[in-house]
Amino acid sequence: MIKVERLAVEQGAEVELDKVLLVAQDGNVVVGQPLVPGAKVMAEAVDEGKGKKVMVFKYKSKARYRRKKGHRQFYTTLAIKDISLGEAA
Repeated sequence: MIKVERLAVEQGAEVELDKVLLVAQDGNVVVGQPLVPGAKVMAEAVDEGKGKKVMVFKYKSKARYRRKKGHRQFYTTLAIKDISLGEAA
């Protein structure tokens, strides 16, 4: 299971990721320049959620300037079903 930035898919939907940077299978490592041609990853959207809170604090000394703000990034959890090399094999 991996977490990626939120995708506009429903829970349980199949997702095809075609921008693959590296594939390693049975000791074979294929590195793309920048992408591996023809490689695809099939995944299933399992869940959506929010990440941990990140605090953003701005401060200027001697100027009475302070700003504190929090941010929580949305993410989608994916379960990898299949990795195909395509032409790169």
